[in-house]
Amino acid sequence: MAKVELYTNKGCGACVNAKRLLDSKGVPYEEIRLGTSRRTDVEFQVRTNGSKTIPQIFIDDKWIGGFEELLKYDNANELDWRLGLCERPHVSLVSRIMRVLTGKIY
Repeated sequence: MAKVELYTNKGCGACVNAKRLLDSKGVPYEEIRLGTSRRTDVEFQVRTNGSKTIPQIFIDDKWIGGFEELLKYDNANELDWRLGLCERPHVSLVSRIMRVLTGKIY
């Protein structure tokens, strides 16, 4: 199972939705609340290159982005294998090139 970290804050609807999605998949995650300490806030700024939005999600220390990006990974059938819930599917070289050319990073 992958290590999942969520940077969240109080009163954030997108944070709640991200947690619900992960809960529905049965994935444990570490919720890191912003505003609880200066150290946490600085760590957030460094890890997310100064992102101003929450939630910000990391899977195995790889920055995924926010809730919208999490949904894009899920809709592209890439979230489950990134979370370690299934094997990584084989994608042909041609398919990978077409994804890059059409701007689909997921």
